[in-house]
Amino acid sequence: MVMFYDDRSVQVTSTAVRVDGRVFPLAEITQVWHQKGSRSWRVLAGRGAIGAAMAGPLVAALLGVALAVWLHRSWTVTIAIVGASVLVGLAVGPVADVLFELMDRSYARGSRQREIWIRWRGQPVRLVHTADALRFGQIYRALQRAMERDQPARRR
Repeated sequence: MVMFYDDRSVQVTSTAVRVDGRVFPLAEITQVWHQKGSRSWRVLAGRGAIGAAMAGPLVAALLGVALAVWLHRSWTVTIAIVGASVLVGLAVGPVADVLFELMDRSYARGSRQREIWIRWRGQPVRLVHTADALRFGQIYRALQRAMERDQPARRR
């Protein structure tokens, strides 16, 4: 028996799919498909906020330089304002790494609900319902591989 996927609630093997204690033998599964739900505006707004947080210090630095030039003060004051603005702009570096990580995780989780369905003994059955796009993809691909491996046995 080959294990294609295994986590707390879902196991996909070369013989069966187990979801929350229910067992579905591959020989009894005739069809596999997936569905996507609507997008979550909360997730999209969060991504927008992360993007704004990344751009904020850069915009502040540019405004500081523009302010220094517009004020027409002495060179000492102008250099101090430009220097402070550059330091604000440089603060983006360490913060951007954290923000890019948050953005990357947001895309890995996904912005919509996803479902995996099978036709088992002639009836449609929802196997998995998750918003985690990465987990959904891993389970769906494992199920596809298991079904492909089971195909030669069905033809005999």
